[in-house]
Amino acid sequence: MQFHILSFEGPDPYSRAGGLATRVDGLARTLAGFDLETHLWFIGDPALPGHQSERSLHLHRWAQWVSRHHPGGVYDGEWGKHEEYARTLPPYLVEEALLPAVRRGEDCVVMAEEWHTVHAVLHLAWLLERARIRDRVTILWNANNTFGFERIDWRSLARAAVITTVSRYMKHQMAPLGVNALVMPNGLLGEAFDAVPGAACGALRREFRDRTAIVKMARWDPDKRWLSAVETVAAMRQAGWRPLLIARGGAEAYGAEVLAAMSNLGLRRVDRSWRRPGFAGIVEALGDVGDDVDVVNLRSHVDPHARRLLFRWADVVLANSSHEPFGLVGLETMAAGGLACTGCTGEDYARAGRNALVLETGEPAEFLRLFSRLRSAPGKEKAMRRQGRQTARRFSWPEIVGNVLLPRVAELAAR
Repeated sequence: MQFHILSFEGPDPYSRAGGLATRVDGLARTLAGFDLETHLWFIGDPALPGHQSERSLHLHRWAQWVSRHHPGGVYDGEWGKHEEYARTLPPYLVEEALLPAVRRGEDCVVMAEEWHTVHAVLHLAWLLERARIRDRVTILWNANNTFGFERIDWRSLARAAVITTVSRYMKHQMAPLGVNALVMPNGLLGEAFDAVPGAACGALRREFRDRTAIVKMARWDPDKRWLSAVETVAAMRQAGWRPLLIARGGAEAYGAEVLAAMSNLGLRRVDRSWRRPGFAGIVEALGDVGDDVDVVNLRSHVDPHARRLLFRWADVVLANSSHEPFGLVGLETMAAGGLACTGCTGEDYARAGRNALVLETGEPAEFLRLFSRLRSAPGKEKAMRRQGRQTARRFSWPEIVGNVLLPRVAELAAR
């Protein structure tokens, strides 16, 4: 069986904008690890080769001629890339990959992600019908969020592909649209469970031994409850705690409103950037912050090693949102051995009081009540961190691919 993943985002730094890049990278690498020929077609760095392969994994950077005019990343020049992707990729995919595979007697699976690929899927299905091989190619289209839903012709898409999504919450969000989506959750790569060096964790604990460290990493977006996080830090300080918020947002304009709210609440902020990646880089960036600082605003990319360190070291990671399709940050926190505080939307993995703190509102008082109760019972906190790590292992990509994706794909192909 041959797999083709269609996505705007991908593994290049140029192509990373959010959780979608993490999803398709992990999915592609895991399928290839199962020794299945896997192709990822994405809007890649225009300065890198158009095609790269390593064993069973093939990376195809599409629309590079458009990307050369848009150095700001995958969504810079978004509409031009969208039209190029939808117009030129399907014919190439059919002629160069799918037709030869079918003639060799192979079954093919196309897995497309998010609204940017919808027109490519419709074009591809039409071409396959015309080539009379539609029954040999299983097409799935996946929704990771509700972005762009208003642009989708759902009836046409349902005729062209099997529609999937990442959580029961998203399935219920899509039901009023007349869509009965299959749930295929996100997963984590094995590196998410790698141990964090005790020396690095110890260095941060000594540096902030009298502080309550709170980490929040998300887009600057109202749905991510950033203002609630800022108000929570202010409320903790007023209640006599010594909180320190480690914040990492994105490039969205809403960030200015969040930073202004910090100032309006009297929170003292420092911005930190760094060039050295990994554990040492983040330890250096947080060095010499000062006792009078309430917020450290991280301005550089936080690589996976640094993320694991922050998640493991922090007293709590605020991963709650008012609308969260899946909640990858919360799951990553659990995998690192940290304490996740989630909302109660798409985080199917979260169990209140067992493996995570679960908030039903954005009110600071709710967090303070739950967190204070937990901090008074250290044994309970340790047990929650252990249980969270066990939960995360059930959401590793090999588990998801082997136990959910491949059986479902085999069933669909048999139909």
